[in-house]
Amino acid sequence: MARAVGALSLRPDLALIDGRDVPEGLVCPARPIVGGDALSLSIAAASIIAKTTRDALMRNLARDFPQYGFASHVGYATALHRQALALAGPCPYHRRSFRLSEDTE
Repeated sequence: MARAVGALSLRPDLALIDGRDVPEGLVCPARPIVGGDALSLSIAAASIIAKTTRDALMRNLARDFPQYGFASHVGYATALHRQALALAGPCPYHRRSFRLSEDTE
């Protein structure tokens, strides 16, 4: 998030963050809002744009990497996704820093 905000051609006066944590390194003041997508129209709109953009990216990745089922689970750690990772290993687009906790299995 800090890289994305830092790359904007105009510096924002304030970043509204959906959640409780403000990432380090933001180039502007920020306000965390728990449940922000239900309380702020700006956060709700950004959430919709982010989700539809991510879903489109995942459908595009599914064409190049059909073995992962990206079009159906769109990158969420479903049983199908974990099974595909176990069988095929990660593709170049899988995050290497993400770890599932024992609670999610």
